[in-house]
Amino acid sequence: MNRRYFLMGTAAAAGALRSSSLASPNDTVRVACVGVRGQGRAHIRHYAEMPNVEIAALCDIDESVLNQRLADVEKLGKKRPAAFTDLRKLLEDRSIDAISIATPNHNHTLQTIWACQAGKDVYVEKPCSHNIFEARQIVAARQKYRRIVQHGTNSRSGIAREAVQKMREGLIGDIYMARGLCFKWRDTIGRKPVEPVPAGVHYDLWLGPAPVHEFTRNRFHYNWHWFWDYGNGDLGNQGIHQMDVARWGLGVKYPTKVNAIGGHFMFDDDQETPNSLNAAFEFDEGGKKKMLVFEVRHWMSNPEADIDQSPARKGAGSVGAIFYGSKGYLAIWDEDHGRYESFLGREREPGPSGQDIGNNWANFIAAVRSRKISDQNAPIEEGAISVTLVHLANISYRLGRSLRFDPATFQCAGDEEANRMFTRHYRHPFVVPESV
Repeated sequence: MNRRYFLMGTAAAAGALRSSSLASPNDTVRVACVGVRGQGRAHIRHYAEMPNVEIAALCDIDESVLNQRLADVEKLGKKRPAAFTDLRKLLEDRSIDAISIATPNHNHTLQTIWACQAGKDVYVEKPCSHNIFEARQIVAARQKYRRIVQHGTNSRSGIAREAVQKMREGLIGDIYMARGLCFKWRDTIGRKPVEPVPAGVHYDLWLGPAPVHEFTRNRFHYNWHWFWDYGNGDLGNQGIHQMDVARWGLGVKYPTKVNAIGGHFMFDDDQETPNSLNAAFEFDEGGKKKMLVFEVRHWMSNPEADIDQSPARKGAGSVGAIFYGSKGYLAIWDEDHGRYESFLGREREPGPSGQDIGNNWANFIAAVRSRKISDQNAPIEEGAISVTLVHLANISYRLGRSLRFDPATFQCAGDEEANRMFTRHYRHPFVVPESV
């Protein structure tokens, strides 16, 4: 047994057998939530509301966070879950059917692969991978171990489904372009000094595949999003939701050309990733060209197509996607209250609209019960394509040049420097394997 790749042997077989035996709505699905400080709280809340779903375990590398969430589950009137700081120990529990991952981006793929090898189904937060190599490996693991793996692009279970169907039926005609918008009010993170690792924090486990770096508060809770070792900027944070909707609605997969420009404006702080970014993607599928443009803005901004102008956002801008066709345009905004509106003809007459936030976690549990990939709204195969667009845009930005991507070879033609950025150096023993 190669512990580095965590092949579980008989434990994997036992776990797979238990999950495959869930044939009735009355069967209890036992879920473990992994990474429970931020978005992990939403995972706990959703599973706690579902009938015949037990939160069997919680796992977090920060013991203070872990203890708080254990108490929170009990306050909901639920049985106190088992507690773990090391996911590998949790995966040895054969009675757990599924794990729900809300850890930092750089751990998503490896933890999902471990879980698949252990016979568990997986809900993994967006983005499902930290780089392009991982996007392919996470899909390979799902397919090899025949697991249910759901991507945390929640819009796939919301009103966007109806909006995309309307566009497929020709509501706005021949769609030639989509725009993804991620205008979020992000303040400066300032500068934080090196300090000792806080008591109860298992920092080596948190670092996982990433290189060792002295502990700072800015490289830890949430602000890790803005460092390349762990995050993918706001394009891979909030923006992946809108990227997925834009690509889905446009009806395309991989681009042939990618160009991104931007920078880190206004603030002098520790952030490495851009806080403003413009990316353009050209698609050529079946001899028909389409275009997707995406914009990240970090501060005050105007509304676009009346997207997401709720009072809570206080004029911070728009978070959504807009589609342009020969008969009109359609706007989808999905943050907190999923909605779409359409506008038809030269006079922009109001067309069909709808609102529904949906429940991506409930859809995951339904697929765990049915064992049917076709029941999933957000299968990992779709998530992996969308995050590849995020990674290509970030590579273009970091290199300062356009990329020509060949979907057939999965390489940037004639650009070995870009191709090398498809993966990373992995810190042992946290290695994403080339063969899952």
